Amino acid sequence: MKRVLFLTYYWPPSGGSGVQRPLKFVKYLRQYGWEPVVYTVENGEFPEIDNSLLKEIPENITVLKNKIFEPFSFYKWFIGKKKDYKLVAGYMHQKKTTKWTEKIALWIRSNLFIPDARMFWIKPSIDYLSVWLKKNKVDAIITTGPPHSVLLIGLGLKRKHKLPWLVDFRDPWTEIDYYKDLNLSKFADNEHKRLEKEVLKFADAVVCVSPDWGEGLARIGNRKVEYISNGFDDADIHDEIKVNLDIKFSIVHIGMMGKSRNHAIFWQAISEIIESNSEFEKDIEIKLFGKCDASVNESIAFYKLTEYAKIHDYIPHNEIVYVQKSAQVLYLSVNETANAKGILTGKIYEYLAVKRPILCIGPEDGEAAKVVLESGAGNVAGFHDIEKLKSNILSFYQNYKSKIPFESGKNYQKYSRKLQTGELAALLDKIALKK
Repeated sequence: MKRVLFLTYYWPPSGGSGVQRPLKFVKYLRQYGWEPVVYTVENGEFPEIDNSLLKEIPENITVLKNKIFEPFSFYKWFIGKKKDYKLVAGYMHQKKTTKWTEKIALWIRSNLFIPDARMFWIKPSIDYLSVWLKKNKVDAIITTGPPHSVLLIGLGLKRKHKLPWLVDFRDPWTEIDYYKDLNLSKFADNEHKRLEKEVLKFADAVVCVSPDWGEGLARIGNRKVEYISNGFDDADIHDEIKVNLDIKFSIVHIGMMGKSRNHAIFWQAISEIIESNSEFEKDIEIKLFGKCDASVNESIAFYKLTEYAKIHDYIPHNEIVYVQKSAQVLYLSVNETANAKGILTGKIYEYLAVKRPILCIGPEDGEAAKVVLESGAGNVAGFHDIEKLKSNILSFYQNYKSKIPFESGKNYQKYSRKLQTGELAALLDKIALKK
């Protein structure tokens, strides 16, 4: 069996979306002739802790851990947060106001820590793994990012050891949705772009989760970029366990809702339907699971929807499937950003797998819309098409009132994590054979 050294910052007990892709790849790589050796952080700053994911780590797998120095302790002290405060990606603000200290801290974080605040892990990791590689043979290396500092560890190892190297972009780098919000100096912007091109130049294979994003990376690096989507794990869905649907007409959103995912037309549409339909007012229930930007609470208050909407804390991954299965409608909110067409959030595939109707707000010609519509899994309205959105909501509501069962989507099995790992293994075989 060939061996691959798999570098990832996010690893159980880390929760959140960033851990799912590396964990599922590692879970199934053995079935395709590759023995993974994981390298991760010993004392990471994770958005959530989810101990349930520890059970998914394959038995007898080698997991190498190395300590990291991260400036987040000082960062949290500077902005007035407690040590146990969980930082979230995407520069989301959970309170209404952003203090001047947070603005200064963001500038420092963006311009002095390149490519990100995990930069201090790069050299120690290259040194640590170089010693390990002298005693242990591997046939290839995988690095997955963000954080993009992990990709620079891979770049250093590639230069020193000349091993086949596969780079996995779970999100873009300089075309990531919040890049413009970093307030980068010209020097910092140029440095990000230089490092990105270096990674794209030296990698033996580059993988991205969205065709549109892949085109962007291909243009930047002037090279071929492969597409392996995110997906769902059949083992997480528990088809053998039946769950009762919510009694109320529940619209459920899973995962973080940052400012760019908080669409005013959603709340406006709900408010206008309530005003014109007394039955809908009695039935509607909106449930959001995960951290939400302060703008979400502002929208709920502005449209007078406090009694209809509730924000819940993070739920462990092995439990959230039951929330999804019981939902009358699952809400898929695509970030309204410059790269919106290419956004394919990981949750879309789990939405497909639990076979509940999907209400999507996003570009009607975007990648998310394509997946939803091709799978027959729901409907889509553009960011500013409130009439279509109201029509879509009422269509689901009429089915709810008439007790018409949802006919589950089609062609979604191709998004199985197991099958996607097979695609990854095939790429590893290809670059290892060249070596």
